Amino acid sequence: MTERRNSKKVKVGNIYIGGDSRISVQSMLNVPSRDSEGNVKQALSLEKAGCEIIRLAVPDMESVNTVRALKEAVSIPVVADIHFDYKLALASLEAGVDKIRINPGNIGKDENVKAVADACKSRGVPIRIGVNSGSVEKEILAKYGAPTPEAMAESAMYHVRLLEKFDFDDIVISIKSSNVINMIEAYERVAEMCDYPLHLGVTEAGTQRMGLIKSSVGIGSLLTKGIGDTIRVSLTADPTEEVYAGFDILKSIGLDNSTPRLVSCPTCGRTKIDLIGLANEVEERLRSVKKNITVAVMGCVVNGPGEAREADIGIAGGDKSGLIFKKGEILRKVPEDKIIDELMKEIELL
Repeated sequence: MTERRNSKKVKVGNIYIGGDSRISVQSMLNVPSRDSEGNVKQALSLEKAGCEIIRLAVPDMESVNTVRALKEAVSIPVVADIHFDYKLALASLEAGVDKIRINPGNIGKDENVKAVADACKSRGVPIRIGVNSGSVEKEILAKYGAPTPEAMAESAMYHVRLLEKFDFDDIVISIKSSNVINMIEAYERVAEMCDYPLHLGVTEAGTQRMGLIKSSVGIGSLLTKGIGDTIRVSLTADPTEEVYAGFDILKSIGLDNSTPRLVSCPTCGRTKIDLIGLANEVEERLRSVKKNITVAVMGCVVNGPGEAREADIGIAGGDKSGLIFKKGEILRKVPEDKIIDELMKEIELL
């Protein structure tokens, strides 16, 4: 993996994005924006799942009340997602929001952009410029003929210059597309054009299955090249699944060591235990574990402890039973219905 891109460090509430700060995982609330109680309930679930930044769509003034409710309920930063009406951004800032997501070019006159930039600057609140393939300006689309990576990068930098014109540079940039190849290339282009931190994501990625695949390829490819400072895995699913997916992507390439890594074999004809069920249950129970360990769930004793000898702890299936092993050394044999509880006991001791 290449060295991480050197980016500007931007403060968002009580965390930082960019520079030497860790890559943060975000999600977006999908409860109707005016439903303060419902959004607070979902935000608390996201926070419990490990979400580090949450975003709320703010389409009208009534939704600003939800910003206030969220700020009282959660300790993680809250982002207001604004389109077209700059007054909604100003109201969200008054309500205490930690970050504004906006396209400076779609909120009207320069004086509107200046009003938002000045209000954010006075409060120390950053702005995320959110460009996607469906929001590229008509003039830029006419120039390139389609929302190409070049077009999206040019659109992003156009918005950056608008903010810089008003002496504002607490900026985070996202350039999302549902086309993974275009998304990767657009981010690579912008990464060379400026040093602002980048928010990675594949927009309209799809269902939990396909969305995770596309996001893993797009986000993961960029991260392995050192590009990216915060991520959101967009899924047509429960937002907590986005959070879990985000951390799993980071774990898979060694960028997050706050929770366990699970390795498991694909099973074969030697397997005499419900390994698929065991692996799924172990994965779920590991959600609440905050240890930098590798846990293995293997299908048989022939090569389970051998193949997974680097795991800190693991299980290898037998005939309605299994072995608990640690660093390749067998600890004991346990019946199938006790194997997960025994594994979790060993994990607690690590």
